[in-house]
Amino acid sequence: MWPLSLNWWELIVRGVVVYILLIILLRLTGKRQIGQMTPFDLVLLLVLSNAVQNAMNGGDNSVTAGVISAVTLVSVNYLVGLATYKSKKLEALVEGRPQVLIHNGKIFEDAMKFAHLTHHELNAALRSEGCACVEEVHYAILENNGKISVHLKKKSLAD
Repeated sequence: MWPLSLNWWELIVRGVVVYILLIILLRLTGKRQIGQMTPFDLVLLLVLSNAVQNAMNGGDNSVTAGVISAVTLVSVNYLVGLATYKSKKLEALVEGRPQVLIHNGKIFEDAMKFAHLTHHELNAALRSEGCACVEEVHYAILENNGKISVHLKKKSLAD
């Protein structure tokens, strides 16, 4: 139950390596994937967590190994958060930057393509903000968390 079958430091190294790999993989899938999770994304995350479990614990299923792995992941996550807070370059690398999708009613197709965002998904986000068409949008931004912020054009008094 308590004795380790691996060295404690090996569990820490394994946890750090798996954490970094997952950050890279999730970063490559794009902001939209994390911010707008579908049932398929949830299944992927559950299967992914099961797939990397053995890589992290090396077959050691002791309570001690689980505690070391959990503390390692939480610590690395805290340190990455602290590092991204202190370094804007690292923040951009890990979290990305917001992307302008629409400005003054014009859709930026390159930004949509880069974000793997379909027109259907964009239109759904616009509708959820009470916007009937793209021409009503002053700007729409894909935020780092995957949410699309929409700011409508001001209506003139003649409208």
